[in-house]
Amino acid sequence: MQYRRSQAQGATFFFTVITYNRKRILYHEASVELIKEAFQYVIKQHHFRIRAFVLLPDHIHCIWTLPENDNAFSMRWRLIKSYFSRRCKIERKIFQSASRQSKGEQGIWQRRFWEHQIRNEIDFTKHVEYIHFNPVKHRLVKSPIDWPYSSFHRHVKQGTYDSDWGGQVLK
Repeated sequence: MQYRRSQAQGATFFFTVITYNRKRILYHEASVELIKEAFQYVIKQHHFRIRAFVLLPDHIHCIWTLPENDNAFSMRWRLIKSYFSRRCKIERKIFQSASRQSKGEQGIWQRRFWEHQIRNEIDFTKHVEYIHFNPVKHRLVKSPIDWPYSSFHRHVKQGTYDSDWGGQVLK
């Protein structure tokens, strides 16, 4: 069975992008800055709106809204991932895989990504909350406000959340 990606134009999508073999490379400050730079570069070239975002050590979750008459999210992800990969200064040997090296690929990202078209406001809210709670789920912090690489802080400033939303005691 062949997977078909959504062809909806101007839609809102939830994405998960994972590092190759779930290598924990995205927590380095240099990686954080490079991801920001990659997104900024691609947004300038091919506009889209980031509605929610979290960067974890081995994956990214985000929600984008694409411009009207545009459904090229795969192209945007390809550009973001390749921008990051070409400029990554972290020791490349860590990320290389013999099978992928033979094809001339960088072993930094999984080839594919997960995408889900947001259906309605309830679906949107559910996915935004999933994104913002993810660092707590992975036991990286006790509360979303404690994770610096998240749009949660922007949502708190906008009044969408209280700063103590999603906090829990880790056992």
